[in-house]
Amino acid sequence: MAQAMRPNTGVSIIATDGKPHPLQDTLVVVTLVLGLTAAISSIWSDLHLLSSWAGLAGILLGGYGQYISETTRERFGLILGLGASAFGFFIGMAHGGLFGGLIG
Repeated sequence: MAQAMRPNTGVSIIATDGKPHPLQDTLVVVTLVLGLTAAISSIWSDLHLLSSWAGLAGILLGGYGQYISETTRERFGLILGLGASAFGFFIGMAHGGLFGGLIG
């Protein structure tokens, strides 16, 4: 009956494995910041360069973060950042793209 007294940590969304993951945590924060930047700057069509480049960087960093993530907490934050990055990227592309007005 000793196992009945142990808490079930696998159920919690924010449960970690008790080990530090500095690279993964950094990628989560950077992806969230890039996603917020891309999504917020996509509101103004004149900021399409910022929103599209920040979105592209967020998508690439978030994808790599998903590849090396080890806990559900990291994956949850990365998915939020990836979604915001993709939203900002696509709206930025619709407003002029990565090089709109700079080339040609």
